[in-house]
Amino acid sequence: MGHLNVGFYVAKSMEALAGFAAELGMPQAFAPHAQSTLIVREQHIRFLREARPGAPLTITGGVVEMGEVEARVLLLMRHASGELAASFQTVVAHATARDGAPFPWPDRLRARAEALAVEVPPQAAPRSIGLDPVVTRAGLERADELGLKRTGLGVVRSGDCDVFGRMRPELMMARISDGIPHFFDGERPGGSEAGRVGGAALEYRLVHFAWPRAGDRVALRSGSAGGDARFRKLVHWLLDPATGRPWGAAEAIAVSFDLETRKIIALSDEALAAVNAEAIEGLSL
Repeated sequence: MGHLNVGFYVAKSMEALAGFAAELGMPQAFAPHAQSTLIVREQHIRFLREARPGAPLTITGGVVEMGEVEARVLLLMRHASGELAASFQTVVAHATARDGAPFPWPDRLRARAEALAVEVPPQAAPRSIGLDPVVTRAGLERADELGLKRTGLGVVRSGDCDVFGRMRPELMMARISDGIPHFFDGERPGGSEAGRVGGAALEYRLVHFAWPRAGDRVALRSGSAGGDARFRKLVHWLLDPATGRPWGAAEAIAVSFDLETRKIIALSDEALAAVNAEAIEGLSL
């Protein structure tokens, strides 16, 4: 596509999260000897301006809100021009490093969080994907009932895991990205109506329910939840094929775009009807 895909964006946000942890007072949160760490529960991401490989990027951040054991952290990725490239609202849990058991924030971290307080700017606010609490129905049996397409199937390797043995969030997102060509069978909507056609995500919400470890398998099942001529909502379930239970689930707002003009392609009535004919009513996280 000529730009960083969603897996790379999340990888950069995780590097920034380690920097944020240090500013919060947890400089060794992601070190092998850490006693406590930050575990990502979910991310809401707005992709606002594409970044090409080699582009100079910076990320700043702060605390939107802090509960007893969780916090919502805002990370803003900017181009050298100052324009926003992406925003990440990342919900993290303060947890024991080895077994991931949440426990309350200490007073010293709460005090620091107050000093790092920020508000969510309009560009980073949810637009087409809500942030309501999730009670998931994702599962292998349900995926079969709905006819969700299998877009990925593989095993977690040791190199896919962090120092605590849990699969890294950016690689969960990368699995979804890698599954997109399988979802579209190699031809994106609008491909017959323009020249070179690519795709992009404008908004994402990825929720983690459990963490695969080395040797665990991950099955990806995907479906369309409908859309209009320009924007489509896709839903992805990351499942454990051994138990049928979900590792995670994601919603995305996706578009097709002309790789020459870098502009969004509006589908014809015929192409839109074909896309919506395959949509699954009520499909969600």
